[in-house]
Amino acid sequence: MNITFLLNGETVDLADIDPTATLLDWLREDRGLTGTKEGCNEGDCGACTVMVIDENGPKALNSCILFLPQLHGKAIRTIEGVSGPNQTAHPVQQAMVDLHGSQCGFCTPGFIMSMVAGHASGATDHDTQLAGNLCRCTGYAPIIRAARAAANQPVPEWITTDQAFSCSKIPRGEAAGRGAEPPTRLLPQNADDLAALYLQNPNATLVAGATDVSLWVTKQLRDLGPAIFLNHCSDLKQVTISDKEIRLGAMVDMNHMRKALADLHPSYAEMIRRYASVQVRHAATVGGNIANGSPIGDNPPALIALNATLHLRKGDARRSIPLEEFFLDYGKQDRTPGEFVEAVSVPRQPDHLKCYKLSKRFDQDISAVCGCFNITVSDGIVSQARIAFGGMAGTPKRALSVEAALIGKPWTAETIQAALPGFDKDYAPLTDMRASAVYRLKTAKAMLERYYLEDQGEITNVLEVTS
Repeated sequence: MNITFLLNGETVDLADIDPTATLLDWLREDRGLTGTKEGCNEGDCGACTVMVIDENGPKALNSCILFLPQLHGKAIRTIEGVSGPNQTAHPVQQAMVDLHGSQCGFCTPGFIMSMVAGHASGATDHDTQLAGNLCRCTGYAPIIRAARAAANQPVPEWITTDQAFSCSKIPRGEAAGRGAEPPTRLLPQNADDLAALYLQNPNATLVAGATDVSLWVTKQLRDLGPAIFLNHCSDLKQVTISDKEIRLGAMVDMNHMRKALADLHPSYAEMIRRYASVQVRHAATVGGNIANGSPIGDNPPALIALNATLHLRKGDARRSIPLEEFFLDYGKQDRTPGEFVEAVSVPRQPDHLKCYKLSKRFDQDISAVCGCFNITVSDGIVSQARIAFGGMAGTPKRALSVEAALIGKPWTAETIQAALPGFDKDYAPLTDMRASAVYRLKTAKAMLERYYLEDQGEITNVLEVTS
């Protein structure tokens, strides 16, 4: 496979690359750019953060979980390319020096790159922007002060030059394997290309954001075999909001999804902010999260509670199914060889959705339990209820017994208490390193009580305690 991209202002052409080589390894081992550090090698610590610029602007990404084909036609800045001519410091670098934002320095390049990307995009929610970067010696106070100090400084010219970079100037035709071999790693340009290529290679691995697939390589040392990279399928990156529905293309990333839902379903948008760092959310996709089929994925419970429909495609044939029917068993989904997730849609509706994520860390941690509640009350009677959980079964699963115990009943504390035994009928959760089965059931019941109390105007959010 041949790819082309911009690296620190210079065009790079690579021929016959290993498609599962990560940007981090290539930077350090092939280019000698060792300022980008390897920490966790799974997208958790942020030490490997770089800035990637495409037609949608600058974004911070973890280079340890970025495969090289995902960078075709984009512009990249590493820590070595942040300063300007004659080593003129970027405002973020200068602020970090002035405000003593670095101690041992191992994490500093990643912090700098997250701050540079945030600075270039005008982001000022610094706590959120830096939630995916870990520091164990300096502490966050001077780093946050540095981010604030740099916020009002202009974006340097050498950074804006990258933003003006035209991705269309780089050829993006089909990338074939070596010599006369059939294509083994492919870059389809749209959903039609993808449908045809996947039919020809039904055993290929589809690579969307690679936030999970990359760990198969970096942690499990697996050979992906033939791989199809979806990052150039721009028609799968569309969000369409009409009077009837919200339709999300499979390649819509989590940050884009969060913005689209912020006004329509704010609790869902807030949950998206928590379940991954900015870097991971820039890469992770809604389609990938669903197709992954994880029983602890945070998107499916919320989408199921919203009565989502999943849109699947195989060649020219399309079918749509309720999202909850896609998950058949642990590790098994209703998707045939050559079939892929094209989009997911939810009907427009008044916002009654609340999403409760329970995890050991507040930011970017895997849920022990994720409960999503969408309950409609009309004239004091529960008229509709859709409740779904992750982490409570081998698949994302609705609480059908609990729903039945609520529908048609008065919206009272007594009804809530009467419905709680339904959880024991609906779920038989496992005990694992994140939580015990007893704890999961107890907290799931508490989430329903919390939903009711919040609806009655009680304050339940411990992050908003006031005197």
